[in-house]
Parts: sequence; structure tokens; C-alpha cells
Amino acid sequence: MAWDGSALSDAVQNGDDQTAVQMVKDALSEGVPALDILDGALVPGIQRLGELFKDGEVFLPEVLISCRAMDRGVDELKPYLATGKLHKKGKVVLGTMEGDLHDIGKNIVRLMLECGGFEVIDLGVDVPASDFVTAVREHSPNIVALSALLTITMTTMPEVLRALEQAGLRGNVRVMIGGAPVTREFADEIGAEGFAEDCASAVLEAERLVAD
Repeated sequence: MAWDGSALSDAVQNGDDQTAVQMVKDALSEGVPALDILDGALVPGIQRLGELFKDGEVFLPEVLISCRAMDRGVDELKPYLATGKLHKKGKVVLGTMEGDLHDIGKNIVRLMLECGGFEVIDLGVDVPASDFVTAVREHSPNIVALSALLTITMTTMPEVLRALEQAGLRGNVRVMIGGAPVTREFADEIGAEGFAEDCASAVLEAERLVAD
């Protein structure tokens, strides 16, 4: 019979780190492959939480607690995973646009991306286009994620795309944008490959971009 990871998924979703760790240990002792535990229980648990967060049914404290439960479960798996199996889905350079000092939404996006298996280089707030270019050169990310909460700072997003183009780096990355005033139509207009309407959608959109 196939292993049922639903109870472990529930433990992650509920932020019960002690139960999650014990269930991981039990599954390993029963001979369940570590990768099956990761992909069949831990990841689905945090993904379900992301959907609940998107729908406003849970809030940031619950997300933080659930991410801790997932991290502890993953720590138990690391010695059992073959080299290279516990890989990151991709690398994201993230920042809030120049002139915009709002960081709460960006910080939640970072948290959700990290829980979703991405490595995130967070440049902070009030980030000029030149800093995004420098970060792309230094870190070679798959995705550049731009956040803006103000309409006036949203209009500076095309400057980042132009700066990447002028630096000869535009073809190396996918650009994803989001924030309260940002729309998919605006993303299409400026040539961004990705758009996330909320924090949970950012993970799904990032997964789509790295899969294309």
C-alpha cells in the first residue's frame, strides 16, 4: 500500500513542528523514501497553507509557524536524501521599487517563496534599477521579482527591465511583478513574463516561470 502523507501534511499546515518531526522519523523508520516524504507531505502541506493565506483564512503568524514546522521536517530528511535531491526550485532576486518603503507585502512574498523551495536574495526596499542589475550579475537568478505598493513607484518597473536589457542580462532572467496597484495588463504592457496578484500566487507564478 502506498504511504499516506496526509497526516504529516496536516501537521505542517497546522504548524505542529513536534508532530511533524515525529511523523517524518516514523515514516523513515517504516522505509518510506525521503523524497516521497518531502514531495508527498511536506510540500503539499505548505502549499495548502499558501492557498488558505491567499483566501484570507490564515494570517502571517500561522504562516511563520507552519514554515518552521516544514523546516524542521526537512532537517530530519537531509541525511537521507541523495546528494542533489534536496535542490532549490530556483533563485529569485526580490526587491521593492525605488521610492517605495513598503516592505510587509514583499517580506511575506519572500517567506512564501522560501517555504515553497526557492532561494531568495532580498534587496529590501527603495531599490534602484542599478541594484537589480548588480544582483543579477552577482547571483545569476532565474527570476527578478519587483514589488510596488504605490502607483507612482509601479511606473518605475520598466526602468528595471530597460536596465537589464542595456546590461545584456534581460535574456538571462524572467521578470515577475506584483503589488497593490499592479495588474496583469501592466505586466504585459512592460514585457514582464510574470504577474502575481497576491503573496500565494507569487509561488505558483515563480514555479511556472522556472518550468517554462
